[in-house]
Amino acid sequence: MNEQQNRTTRQNSAVTVIGLGPMGQAMTRTLLGAGHPVTVWNRTAGRADGVVADGATRAETPGEAVEASGLVILSLTDYQAMYDVLDGATGSLAGRTLVNLSSDTPDRTREAAAWAAAHGAAFLTGGVMVPAPMVGTEAAYVYYSGRDEAMQSHLATLALLGTPKHLGEDPGLAQMMYQAQLAVFLTTLSALMQATAMLGTAGMKAAEALPELLSSAGSIGDILRAGEDNPGTALDAGEHPGDLSTVTMMGATSDHIVETTRALGLDLALPLAVQAHYRHVIEAGHGSDNWTRVIDSIRAPSRRP
Repeated sequence: MNEQQNRTTRQNSAVTVIGLGPMGQAMTRTLLGAGHPVTVWNRTAGRADGVVADGATRAETPGEAVEASGLVILSLTDYQAMYDVLDGATGSLAGRTLVNLSSDTPDRTREAAAWAAAHGAAFLTGGVMVPAPMVGTEAAYVYYSGRDEAMQSHLATLALLGTPKHLGEDPGLAQMMYQAQLAVFLTTLSALMQATAMLGTAGMKAAEALPELLSSAGSIGDILRAGEDNPGTALDAGEHPGDLSTVTMMGATSDHIVETTRALGLDLALPLAVQAHYRHVIEAGHGSDNWTRVIDSIRAPSRRP
């Protein structure tokens, strides 16, 4: 192997992590544990102290961090932070792969991929679907999208962080999946707090209420899977058979929740939002359809039947 090949091999095995919040630190330690040389940079330099003590190399500038590795992982607040950090290091991006695991919108993600390509870098979008303590465990998984060549080139390294799920070449798709998953997660958290507050007005402590509510939340997947072998198939076909639970029935329940919440003096934002979905569908004449018809309330007008 000649010196050029040696240098390329070293560069491909090295990883740079920019952004050392809990997630960035967890990824750094996972990569170090697997034997990868890791260079790190963070705006607040002191945040790197712990991982440097564990074996990471501290870069003094973003440019130095980028130049240290062929694979550069970004774990930042949002995509604007990427520009803020790397705008002074664009001359070092050519030939490298940027993997941005920060949260933002799909459109901003696509713009970032174009920006990276203009500077000669490959770009992958990623969404880590577990909290920092679970990074690198068997339970961890990460959605990616972007060019397949870039994904395959670094697949073994990225797999250390969590099972990689490559959704396709559209850079915005992994971000869309991440946002969709978080829509379910955040709404569920709010619903759990809404329900806990309701029960609290009756004197039930959260320590009593939450175990019951969590058990109910955990059963939702089983309930949906019991309705059809492959959940979503009927939805894709535009079918909403109302033989088990109709929009009218579920809508009546949402009305009762609103009435109860109002009587208790609690915040109405979440119950009213849910009620609005059912009322829209009932007003459109689909009250006898399955509750899944509420998707028509959510879709853009141009996509409604």
